[in-house]
Amino acid sequence: MTLVTDDRGEMVTEPAVRMERDGAVAVVTLNRPDSRNALTVELKDALVAAVSEVAQDASVRAVVLTGSGKAFCVGQDLREHAEALGAGDGRQFDTVERHYNPITSGLAGMPKPVVAAINGTCVGAGLGFALACDLRVAAAGASFATAFAAIGLTADSGLSATLARSLGTARATELLLLGESFTAEQAWEWGLVRSVVPRDEVLPAALGLAHSLAAGPTLAYAEIKKALALGAAAPLDEVLAAEGAAQARLGRTKDHAGAVKAFLSKQPPTFEGA
Repeated sequence: MTLVTDDRGEMVTEPAVRMERDGAVAVVTLNRPDSRNALTVELKDALVAAVSEVAQDASVRAVVLTGSGKAFCVGQDLREHAEALGAGDGRQFDTVERHYNPITSGLAGMPKPVVAAINGTCVGAGLGFALACDLRVAAAGASFATAFAAIGLTADSGLSATLARSLGTARATELLLLGESFTAEQAWEWGLVRSVVPRDEVLPAALGLAHSLAAGPTLAYAEIKKALALGAAAPLDEVLAAEGAAQARLGRTKDHAGAVKAFLSKQPPTFEGA
Protein backbone atom coordinates (compact mmCIF):
# COMPACT_ATOMS: atom_id res chain seq x y z
CA MET A 1 0.00 0.00 0.00
CA THR A 2 1.09 3.58 -0.57
CA LEU A 3 0.06 6.98 0.76
CA VAL A 4 -1.26 9.42 -1.85
CA THR A 5 -2.88 12.84 -1.69
CA ASP A 6 -6.54 12.86 -2.73
CA ASP A 7 -8.45 15.68 -4.43
CA ARG A 8 -9.11 17.32 -1.07
CA GLY A 9 -5.42 17.34 -0.13
CA GLU A 10 -5.84 14.55 2.41
CA MET A 11 -3.56 11.54 2.69
CA VAL A 12 -5.22 8.22 1.88
CA THR A 13 -3.95 4.68 1.49
CA GLU A 14 -4.09 3.13 -1.96
CA PRO A 15 -2.42 0.14 -3.66
CA ALA A 16 0.98 0.81 -5.22
CA VAL A 17 -0.41 -0.52 -8.51
CA ARG A 18 -4.05 -0.07 -9.50
CA MET A 19 -5.76 -2.52 -11.82
CA GLU A 20 -9.03 -1.56 -13.47
CA ARG A 21 -11.13 -2.91 -16.31
CA ASP A 22 -12.64 -0.98 -19.18
CA GLY A 23 -14.48 -3.70 -21.05
CA ALA A 24 -11.92 -6.05 -22.59
CA VAL A 25 -9.08 -3.64 -21.76
CA ALA A 26 -7.13 -3.85 -18.49
CA VAL A 27 -5.60 -0.60 -17.24
CA VAL A 28 -2.52 -1.04 -15.04
CA THR A 29 -1.52 2.16 -13.23
CA LEU A 30 1.68 2.79 -11.29
CA ASN A 31 0.33 4.57 -8.24
CA ARG A 32 2.94 6.54 -6.29
CA PRO A 33 2.18 9.98 -7.73
CA ASP A 34 3.81 11.93 -4.90
CA SER A 35 7.10 10.15 -5.71
CA ARG A 36 6.62 10.34 -9.50
CA ASN A 37 5.97 6.60 -9.47
CA ALA A 38 9.51 5.77 -8.39
CA LEU A 39 9.94 2.03 -8.14
CA THR A 40 10.02 0.66 -4.61
CA VAL A 41 10.07 -3.05 -3.79
CA GLU A 42 6.37 -2.81 -2.95
CA LEU A 43 5.49 -1.27 -6.30
CA LYS A 44 7.71 -3.67 -8.22
CA ASP A 45 6.23 -6.72 -6.49
CA ALA A 46 2.75 -5.44 -7.30
CA LEU A 47 3.67 -4.75 -10.93
CA VAL A 48 5.15 -8.22 -11.41
CA ALA A 49 1.88 -9.67 -10.12
CA ALA A 50 -0.30 -7.35 -12.21
CA VAL A 51 1.55 -8.09 -15.46
CA SER A 52 1.28 -11.82 -14.82
CA GLU A 53 -2.42 -11.57 -13.94
CA VAL A 54 -3.48 -9.68 -17.07
CA ALA A 55 -1.35 -11.93 -19.26
CA GLN A 56 -3.18 -15.01 -18.00
CA ASP A 57 -6.69 -13.52 -18.03
CA ALA A 58 -8.30 -14.63 -21.29
CA SER A 59 -11.03 -12.02 -20.92
CA VAL A 60 -8.40 -9.27 -21.22
CA ARG A 61 -7.74 -8.63 -24.90
CA ALA A 62 -5.53 -5.54 -24.60
CA VAL A 63 -3.66 -3.71 -21.84
CA VAL A 64 -2.85 -0.09 -21.06
CA LEU A 65 0.13 0.72 -18.80
CA THR A 66 0.25 4.23 -17.32
CA GLY A 67 1.26 6.25 -14.28
CA SER A 68 -0.77 8.32 -11.86
CA GLY A 69 -0.09 12.00 -11.35
CA LYS A 70 2.36 13.96 -13.49
CA ALA A 71 4.90 11.21 -14.21
CA PHE A 72 4.81 7.86 -15.98
CA CYS A 73 7.75 6.47 -14.00
CA VAL A 74 11.13 7.90 -12.97
CA GLY A 75 12.74 4.51 -12.45
CA GLN A 76 14.24 3.07 -9.28
CA ASP A 77 13.42 4.80 -5.99
CA LEU A 78 16.95 5.95 -5.11
CA ARG A 79 16.12 6.62 -1.46
CA GLU A 80 15.18 3.00 -0.97
CA HIS A 81 18.18 1.94 -3.05
CA ALA A 82 20.55 4.04 -0.93
CA GLU A 83 19.23 2.36 2.22
CA ALA A 84 19.85 -1.05 0.65
CA LEU A 85 23.40 -0.01 -0.31
CA GLY A 86 23.98 1.13 3.25
CA ALA A 87 22.85 -2.22 4.61
CA GLY A 88 25.73 -3.79 2.72
CA ASP A 89 24.15 -7.22 2.32
CA GLY A 90 24.73 -7.28 -1.44
CA ARG A 91 21.11 -8.13 -2.26
CA GLN A 92 20.06 -4.74 -3.61
CA PHE A 93 20.68 -5.81 -7.20
CA ASP A 94 18.61 -8.97 -6.87
CA THR A 95 15.79 -6.67 -8.01
CA VAL A 96 16.98 -6.94 -11.61
CA GLU A 97 16.27 -10.67 -11.73
CA ARG A 98 13.36 -10.54 -9.29
CA HIS A 99 11.52 -7.53 -10.71
CA TYR A 100 12.89 -5.73 -13.76
CA ASN A 101 13.44 -8.78 -15.92
CA PRO A 102 10.01 -10.40 -15.38
CA ILE A 103 8.21 -7.06 -15.77
CA THR A 104 10.01 -6.29 -19.04
CA SER A 105 9.68 -9.79 -20.49
CA GLY A 106 6.08 -9.97 -19.27
CA LEU A 107 5.15 -6.79 -21.14
CA ALA A 108 7.11 -7.66 -24.27
CA GLY A 109 5.90 -11.25 -24.34
CA MET A 110 2.30 -10.49 -23.38
CA PRO A 111 0.05 -12.57 -25.69
CA LYS A 112 -2.06 -9.48 -26.37
CA PRO A 113 -1.25 -5.86 -27.30
CA VAL A 114 0.06 -3.48 -24.64
CA VAL A 115 -0.21 0.30 -25.03
CA ALA A 116 1.87 2.65 -22.87
CA ALA A 117 0.07 5.87 -21.94
CA ILE A 118 3.10 8.01 -21.10
CA ASN A 119 1.49 10.78 -19.08
CA GLY A 120 4.72 12.49 -18.01
CA THR A 121 8.38 11.96 -17.10
CA CYS A 122 9.66 8.59 -18.32
CA VAL A 123 13.15 7.74 -17.09
CA GLY A 124 15.39 4.74 -16.46
CA ALA A 125 13.46 1.54 -15.90
CA GLY A 126 10.30 3.52 -16.65
CA LEU A 127 11.62 4.07 -20.17
CA GLY A 128 12.49 0.38 -20.36
CA PHE A 129 8.94 -0.59 -19.42
CA ALA A 130 7.48 1.85 -21.97
CA LEU A 131 9.64 0.43 -24.76
CA ALA A 132 8.65 -3.10 -23.77
CA CYS A 133 5.07 -2.16 -24.65
CA ASP A 134 3.91 -2.53 -28.24
CA LEU A 135 2.65 1.01 -28.86
CA ARG A 136 3.13 4.30 -27.02
CA VAL A 137 1.13 7.51 -26.69
CA ALA A 138 2.95 10.40 -25.01
CA ALA A 139 1.88 13.61 -23.34
CA ALA A 140 3.09 16.87 -24.85
CA GLY A 141 5.86 18.17 -22.61
CA ALA A 142 6.83 14.73 -21.26
CA SER A 143 10.57 14.21 -20.90
CA PHE A 144 12.55 11.01 -21.40
CA ALA A 145 16.03 9.88 -20.36
CA THR A 146 18.03 6.73 -19.71
CA ALA A 147 19.71 8.10 -16.52
CA PHE A 148 21.74 4.98 -15.67
CA ALA A 149 25.25 6.27 -16.40
CA ALA A 150 24.62 9.31 -14.18
CA ILE A 151 24.59 7.00 -11.15
CA GLY A 152 27.39 4.74 -12.38
CA LEU A 153 25.23 1.92 -13.71
CA THR A 154 24.50 0.27 -17.03
CA ALA A 155 21.01 -0.15 -18.44
CA ASP A 156 18.44 -2.65 -17.29
CA SER A 157 14.82 -3.37 -18.22
CA GLY A 158 15.87 -4.30 -21.74
CA LEU A 159 16.99 -0.82 -22.81
CA SER A 160 20.28 -2.13 -24.23
CA ALA A 161 18.19 -4.00 -26.80
CA THR A 162 15.04 -1.93 -27.25
CA LEU A 163 16.79 1.42 -27.72
CA ALA A 164 19.19 0.01 -30.29
CA ARG A 165 16.40 -1.78 -32.17
CA SER A 166 14.18 1.29 -32.15
CA LEU A 167 16.73 4.03 -32.82
CA GLY A 168 19.85 2.33 -34.14
CA THR A 169 23.09 1.71 -32.29
CA ALA A 170 24.54 5.20 -32.77
CA ARG A 171 21.68 7.12 -31.15
CA ALA A 172 21.17 4.45 -28.47
CA THR A 173 24.85 4.78 -27.58
CA GLU A 174 24.50 8.56 -27.23
CA LEU A 175 21.45 8.27 -25.02
CA LEU A 176 22.99 5.63 -22.76
CA LEU A 177 26.49 7.13 -22.48
CA LEU A 178 25.57 10.80 -22.25
CA GLY A 179 22.24 10.40 -20.52
CA GLU A 180 20.81 13.41 -22.34
CA SER A 181 17.09 13.90 -21.97
CA PHE A 182 14.78 14.14 -24.97
CA THR A 183 11.26 15.40 -25.45
CA ALA A 184 8.02 13.72 -26.42
CA GLU A 185 8.20 15.55 -29.72
CA GLN A 186 11.68 14.13 -30.39
CA ALA A 187 10.43 10.69 -29.40
CA TRP A 188 7.71 11.06 -32.03
CA GLU A 189 10.18 12.23 -34.68
CA TRP A 190 12.35 9.20 -33.92
CA GLY A 191 9.41 6.81 -34.07
CA LEU A 192 9.48 5.85 -30.39
CA VAL A 193 5.90 7.00 -29.79
CA ARG A 194 2.88 6.77 -32.05
CA SER A 195 1.45 10.16 -31.16
CA VAL A 196 1.88 13.15 -28.85
CA VAL A 197 -1.29 14.59 -27.37
CA PRO A 198 -2.22 17.03 -24.59
CA ARG A 199 -1.63 15.53 -21.15
CA ASP A 200 -5.32 15.15 -20.31
CA GLU A 201 -5.88 13.25 -23.57
CA VAL A 202 -3.14 10.65 -23.09
CA LEU A 203 -5.19 8.01 -21.30
CA PRO A 204 -8.29 8.44 -23.51
CA ALA A 205 -6.09 8.17 -26.62
CA ALA A 206 -4.37 5.04 -25.29
CA LEU A 207 -7.70 3.51 -24.29
CA GLY A 208 -9.13 4.20 -27.73
CA LEU A 209 -6.16 2.48 -29.33
CA ALA A 210 -6.37 -0.44 -26.90
CA HIS A 211 -10.10 -0.92 -27.52
CA SER A 212 -9.47 -0.97 -31.27
CA LEU A 213 -6.85 -3.67 -30.75
CA ALA A 214 -9.06 -5.58 -28.31
CA ALA A 215 -11.66 -5.90 -31.07
CA GLY A 216 -9.06 -7.24 -33.47
CA PRO A 217 -7.42 -10.64 -34.12
CA THR A 218 -5.70 -11.10 -30.76
CA LEU A 219 -4.36 -14.54 -31.66
CA ALA A 220 -2.68 -13.05 -34.72
CA TYR A 221 -1.34 -10.17 -32.61
CA ALA A 222 0.30 -12.64 -30.26
CA GLU A 223 1.98 -14.43 -33.16
CA ILE A 224 3.09 -11.10 -34.66
CA LYS A 225 4.75 -10.14 -31.38
CA LYS A 226 6.60 -13.46 -31.20
CA ALA A 227 7.69 -13.18 -34.83
CA LEU A 228 9.05 -9.66 -34.36
CA ALA A 229 11.02 -10.70 -31.27
CA LEU A 230 12.51 -13.65 -33.12
CA GLY A 231 13.17 -11.64 -36.26
CA ALA A 232 15.29 -9.14 -34.37
CA ALA A 233 18.00 -11.70 -33.68
CA ALA A 234 17.46 -15.02 -35.46
CA PRO A 235 18.80 -16.14 -38.89
CA LEU A 236 16.41 -15.72 -41.81
CA ASP A 237 15.85 -19.47 -42.23
CA GLU A 238 14.71 -19.73 -38.61
CA VAL A 239 12.40 -16.74 -39.03
CA LEU A 240 10.87 -18.21 -42.19
CA ALA A 241 10.26 -21.55 -40.47
CA ALA A 242 8.64 -19.83 -37.48
CA GLU A 243 6.43 -17.73 -39.77
CA GLY A 244 5.25 -20.83 -41.58
CA ALA A 245 4.42 -22.63 -38.34
CA ALA A 246 2.55 -19.59 -37.03
CA GLN A 247 0.54 -19.25 -40.23
CA ALA A 248 -0.45 -22.91 -39.97
CA ARG A 249 -1.60 -22.44 -36.37
CA LEU A 250 -3.60 -19.33 -37.21
CA GLY A 251 -5.02 -20.93 -40.33
CA ARG A 252 -6.83 -23.46 -38.14
CA THR A 253 -8.56 -20.82 -36.00
CA LYS A 254 -12.19 -19.75 -36.12
CA ASP A 255 -11.00 -16.15 -36.31
CA HIS A 256 -9.21 -16.77 -39.61
CA ALA A 257 -12.05 -18.75 -41.17
CA GLY A 258 -14.59 -16.17 -40.06
CA ALA A 259 -12.51 -13.26 -41.34
CA VAL A 260 -12.09 -14.86 -44.76
CA LYS A 261 -15.82 -15.53 -44.97
CA ALA A 262 -16.57 -11.95 -43.90
CA PHE A 263 -14.17 -10.58 -46.51
CA LEU A 264 -15.82 -12.56 -49.29
CA SER A 265 -19.24 -11.42 -48.07
CA LYS A 266 -18.00 -7.83 -47.87
CA GLN A 267 -18.84 -7.73 -44.16
CA PRO A 268 -16.65 -6.55 -41.26
CA PRO A 269 -15.02 -9.48 -39.44
CA THR A 270 -15.67 -10.33 -35.80
CA PHE A 271 -12.73 -11.72 -33.85
CA GLU A 272 -13.27 -13.82 -30.73
CA GLY A 273 -9.74 -15.00 -29.97
CA ALA A 274 -10.53 -18.59 -30.94
